[in-house]
Amino acid sequence: MKRFWIWMNIIYEKMMFIVFLIALLIVAYGLYDAWYVYNKADDDSYLKYKPRDGMGVPEDAPITDDMVAWITIDDTNIDYPVMQGEDNSKFLNLNPYGEYSLSGSIFLDSRNDSRFKDDYSILYGHHMAYGKMFGALDDFLDKDYLKNHSKGTLIVGRDGKTVYELGVFACIKVNVYDNKVLDPAPLKDIEKIISEYADYINTSIEKSGNILALSTCTEPVSTNRLIVFCYIYE
Repeated sequence: MKRFWIWMNIIYEKMMFIVFLIALLIVAYGLYDAWYVYNKADDDSYLKYKPRDGMGVPEDAPITDDMVAWITIDDTNIDYPVMQGEDNSKFLNLNPYGEYSLSGSIFLDSRNDSRFKDDYSILYGHHMAYGKMFGALDDFLDKDYLKNHSKGTLIVGRDGKTVYELGVFACIKVNVYDNKVLDPAPLKDIEKIISEYADYINTSIEKSGNILALSTCTEPVSTNRLIVFCYIYE
């Protein structure tokens, strides 16, 4: 009987060791996965291909032909190529090089005109930690931050010849099922939604006939969206 209990203790200790080892491996994988996702989101190698001074994307640039623009909001982390797929799922998990990436890409709604001639255009991006991708939109909930970060540029196309100025004027949190804010709706409908949901609108920003929305999730699994609105100046 004594020998039986000794063996039971040995088996118990081994099982506990295996359980502890599995738990340790799960934690290690979780840490690695978080590190991997962050580093992919933090990859700014594409910046060297940004169109500048009227010069387009270099011919040998690995950014795919799905790139339709480049968006920059001055003095923020937002400085990204804008992609557009045949649907709105393509670039959820593809980076601008066409490679699998959980951080995905910034992309234009597939229903919008790729030259940004629509009255209302919508960009999407994942809400990544440390202000990466469209995680940087959180800061615009602060009125003073929005006022002090109201300028940007939109370079349309790959040739770098068409450059629009941007004027950031409002930020809202909204449930996407409450209205048509994530549909290419008429401008008057969008302006009505902004006036209803925005705690602050920077009225010093000159209006235009074209609005650009930057949209991201507020929680991992949620229908709530954080949206920053900009006027586009041709």
